[in-house]
Amino acid sequence: MEQKNWHQKHKEKMSFGDKIADSVANGMGSWTFIIWQTIIVVIWMGLNVVGFIRHWDVYPFILLNLIFSTQAAYAAPIIMMAQNRQNQRDREQAQHDYDTNLEAKREIEELQKQLSKIELDKLDRIISLLEKSGK
Repeated sequence: MEQKNWHQKHKEKMSFGDKIADSVANGMGSWTFIIWQTIIVVIWMGLNVVGFIRHWDVYPFILLNLIFSTQAAYAAPIIMMAQNRQNQRDREQAQHDYDTNLEAKREIEELQKQLSKIELDKLDRIISLLEKSGK
């Protein structure tokens, strides 16, 4: 059975809402989103300025501003939730790294003790051999 790392355990603890918030934040924080939003805004403004069909949102584009305000009202808290989760992941990773470092330190200290014991045993044997050969 494969042991899970801290990141896999963290992902399993995420709720459905957490996963949606992360997906939305990742999507909104991408160049793809910025490019598509820019294209839609340019088309929206172009159609309303030229008015081939009809002007449904005349300058100063109040409906477009309302849409952006609504988007920002929902995007900001969702992005903040994702950032809070990222902070939690960072804290968990830092704790995991700290625990790993402590364990490594303990193992190194134990190895140093064992090496010192081996060195002392060797020195004792050398001394005893020297004493035997000197007699």
